[in-house]
Amino acid sequence: MDSRKNLALRAHKPRLPELSSNQFEIPVAFIVFNRPEETRQSFAVLRNLRPSRLFLIADGPRSKPGEADACALTRAIVDQVDWPCEVNRNFSERNMGCKNRIASGISWVFEHVEEAIILEDDCIPDPTFFDFCKEMLVRYKSNAQIMSVAGVNFQFGNTPIPDSYYFSRFNHIWGWATWRRAWNRYDVSMQSWPDFKRAKTLSSIVQTRKTRGFFHYVFDSLYANKIDTWDGQWTYAHFANKGLCIIPERNLVSNIGFGMEATHTKNKLSRYSNMETSGLKFPLRHPQEISPYTPADLYTENTLYAPRIPPWIKEWIFKFIGR
Repeated sequence: MDSRKNLALRAHKPRLPELSSNQFEIPVAFIVFNRPEETRQSFAVLRNLRPSRLFLIADGPRSKPGEADACALTRAIVDQVDWPCEVNRNFSERNMGCKNRIASGISWVFEHVEEAIILEDDCIPDPTFFDFCKEMLVRYKSNAQIMSVAGVNFQFGNTPIPDSYYFSRFNHIWGWATWRRAWNRYDVSMQSWPDFKRAKTLSSIVQTRKTRGFFHYVFDSLYANKIDTWDGQWTYAHFANKGLCIIPERNLVSNIGFGMEATHTKNKLSRYSNMETSGLKFPLRHPQEISPYTPADLYTENTLYAPRIPPWIKEWIFKFIGR
């Protein structure tokens, strides 16, 4: 590939025995950067899973002291694939930033496959997370209303979930899965946001005024390119297309990446840091209707998006008091 694009992309198919029956056949995309210790822990989960197809996405180092070595060590960890597997690498030679690196990396994955599970280096899933995603990807493959599958549950036991999972207006990305058909609706630049905003469509999606204010602020900032992230645009894609996310009745993923070195999740004291996980029981109990579960969504609005002290203010406070 043209080195002027500063993108090293190569496919590696090791000469190993035929795939064994205990391998996981759904493609897995693994996103890493500069955190070898977190990567070592999450990659150990993938080694136990033994996916038959693995997509590795990495950003290049910034000019910060020691980051080039940290990035190199992280890449060396994910190169230790010791099971029969088709490995595809999309490693940037320069730093692209959170927004462009992850958005372009996921788009690259869906140039090759119809569905995938996406995991970042600081997310540690319960083993049942993968079987849950697999069943959901198969069951709702052709349902355009369903746009993603999440691994986290942010209810903290406060909202009883009647089935093994529920449908939500809100998507989460600490371990998730989706289809090419859904990702094709993603626009990192959010070009339709001004029209969406003028139509006041958010009022039909979000229940509380405070949460609408939160999303207006975030979407305005993303549209103006004031935030270097990719995931708010994915939430907007759900809203703009009236899409739903599947959320398990139990939390299946723990984020171990909170701290001052993190890009966005700097507050180690957050209730969302290192959340406990609990495996799902199979066979799954499926909801009879495909519609948002309002009690859970309302709890999410009042705690995650519009609590008494907004999350971005908490992050700012903890940043400057050094906790």
